[in-house]
Amino acid sequence: MAANNLHGLLKLGCVMSAALLATLSLASCAGPTTTGQSADDRPLVSIMAPLHFPHAPDPALIKEIERLTDTRLDIKWVPDGIYSDKMNTSLMTNSLKKATFVKYTDYNVVKNSVRSGAFWEIGPYLERFPNLNTLNGEILNQSALDDKIYGLYTERLSSRQGIIIREDWLEKLRRHKPETIDELYKVMRAFTYEDPDGNGIDDTIGIADRNDLIFGVFKTLSSYFGTPNNWRVTGKRLVPEFETPEYLETMNFMRKLYEEKIMNQDFAVTSKEVQRDLFIRGKAGVYMGSMLDVQRLADAAQLINPQARFALINRIKGPQGYKIWSIPNYNGLYLFSKKAIKTEDELLEVLRFFDRSMEKDVANLMKYGFEGRHYQTEGDRVILPEESKELRANELSVIYTLMIADLSNPNIMKVVKQDSLSETAERLSEDNESFIVRDPTVGLKSDTADEKNVELYKIISDATYNYILGQLDEEGFRQEIERWKRNGGSKIIAEYTNDYFDNDVTGASP
Repeated sequence: MAANNLHGLLKLGCVMSAALLATLSLASCAGPTTTGQSADDRPLVSIMAPLHFPHAPDPALIKEIERLTDTRLDIKWVPDGIYSDKMNTSLMTNSLKKATFVKYTDYNVVKNSVRSGAFWEIGPYLERFPNLNTLNGEILNQSALDDKIYGLYTERLSSRQGIIIREDWLEKLRRHKPETIDELYKVMRAFTYEDPDGNGIDDTIGIADRNDLIFGVFKTLSSYFGTPNNWRVTGKRLVPEFETPEYLETMNFMRKLYEEKIMNQDFAVTSKEVQRDLFIRGKAGVYMGSMLDVQRLADAAQLINPQARFALINRIKGPQGYKIWSIPNYNGLYLFSKKAIKTEDELLEVLRFFDRSMEKDVANLMKYGFEGRHYQTEGDRVILPEESKELRANELSVIYTLMIADLSNPNIMKVVKQDSLSETAERLSEDNESFIVRDPTVGLKSDTADEKNVELYKIISDATYNYILGQLDEEGFRQEIERWKRNGGSKIIAEYTNDYFDNDVTGASP
């Protein structure tokens, strides 16, 4: 029965996603006529980017970006929940846009294509542009492949992961913000069984999750248990995270949440949009993921229930103290297809657009929208009025996906005073830096991982889900690890181990 329900939900989700994608694909942005060049003469820059929110951006904003950059833009916004699949399909069918966003977590998928010459190497061109020439060398090196630079990065702190929780529910149940894993469990159980919304109906759960073991609940929760970030250096060998006892502890904890119905029972097929919706509508009391989502979630929730109040937590103490996983300081990269960009001159036109997007007028338009409509100014600083929150959420939020190196861009104006939740999220993300756990394989080379990582990861992800769902026991899970090793995992271990110790890599967190 449960399997049939999951299959039905997955099928429905695919239909809905396909419909949304079809709708968004129709909303391509045609350039307006401007003084000077006609629209037909301006360079066309086509872009494929993920859509993290229900709405595509206000077309007027896109038109203004086109006017300022003297460019025609053809942007294909793809819902984040199906973005990886759509990007992979475009890669296989040679139908990529000129600039295609590749998530950090999908980078391994395209590495072989990069090495085979499918994308332009852009490193030698960056010095020609005043803004691209100032990009952070360390982050460029983190994203380089075989010491060559192929992508423009979207910037992020090492870890924004944490917990967003319903503060009003905590107060109603006379509980404080959890500080340990056990306290977190007790709060989530209370949110499920003690009627935190006071409506007398059994209609709430402790936590909402989605079909993503990395950016959903699992990996952040596993940090609290002390699981290494993908790999652990043990003696003279690198060990994959799923072979560690802490990974098993995390699976056992998740299985307990599932069996006690403290989490959504369809989490294995739940999209990010549905997960967010459960939290926004007050059906779940905990959201685990990027703390920087808090203001948008709070704004949306308060439109439904003005009494809803959220709080943030970034420190949950586990058996090894405070730990949180991290990634290199980029969310992903814009790569430039040689199929879509035929000539060097055409490449320079596309790079010129991204360089221009970092200048003050365009960067602040992307960040804050239209002055007077979305924000106001006080001197050289930005004021974000309360009354324009909804406009910013509906018309502006997704534009940030187009911004490269935005955190360190000196041309972006500072905010006089952000919403308190946004300020708290930024401060706690910075606090995470004091106990982050790094992946020791960043910068290492494994040909087998580049070739087989996607299919091998599916073995482990399927086994992890099946264990949590009670369809695998511990022995069955270990058999899946052995299958992973037989199919190439043992080679990955050997290649990473050799490269790690050959390069005398030091300083990685355990």
